[in-house]
Amino acid sequence: MKKLIIAVFAFLPALAMAAGANVHLDKAEYDLSDKASLQNGAKLFMNYCSGCHSTQYQRYNRVAEDLDIPEDMMQANLNFTGVAVGELMENSIPEADAGNWFGAAPPDLTLVARVRGADWLYTYLRSFYKDDSRPFGVNNLVFPSVGMPHVLESLQGSARLETVVRTVDGHEVETPVGIKADGNGEMTTEEYDNAVLDIVNFLVYSGEPMKLERQRMGYWVLGFLAILFVFAYLLKKEYWRDVH
Repeated sequence: MKKLIIAVFAFLPALAMAAGANVHLDKAEYDLSDKASLQNGAKLFMNYCSGCHSTQYQRYNRVAEDLDIPEDMMQANLNFTGVAVGELMENSIPEADAGNWFGAAPPDLTLVARVRGADWLYTYLRSFYKDDSRPFGVNNLVFPSVGMPHVLESLQGSARLETVVRTVDGHEVETPVGIKADGNGEMTTEEYDNAVLDIVNFLVYSGEPMKLERQRMGYWVLGFLAILFVFAYLLKKEYWRDVH
């Protein structure tokens, strides 16, 4: 009984997240083997996100090695804090100041893809819309009352929330149906979606840099176990031959 109670409480956070997921999440078709996508994702993340968010469980030289980026290029173009290439990828914003400016210190994003999921991130970064009632002038369909600005607005352009009026229990209710960019950004909608996908790809990599290596190693392990099973079975037959 005690174990059952512990298991129920362990699943409560997952149930809460599932209950709150009332927005359709678009599928993020990321590819961890696409080095060009990972490199572009790293560039976009470091230029637009790292001013507030860190990936403090990653090191510059490890990212450079995994993404086939020369270390001197990494230092010159993606390291904005001036630390050594072997240091952790932290930002320089003081946590206390960040808390005062944003209401809460921006979280580290090293593991955000494992916590939130790639589909959530992909949809979230494409769901900002203009809302003059918010401190930064924007809101988010996936994360209502979000406490951060739309840092990619220059790429996407200003966006508005599209709604339709539906009748629910005899009352007219305005229901959000999507986000529509006004087309004044540096990218088209397709280009922006691809850019966001590259950022998501980089964050998925950051959450588990060894994922592809682990998967490759898994095939060898399964092959070894299959061969070992044959020998184990033959040994069992030999042991039990006289019994039968």
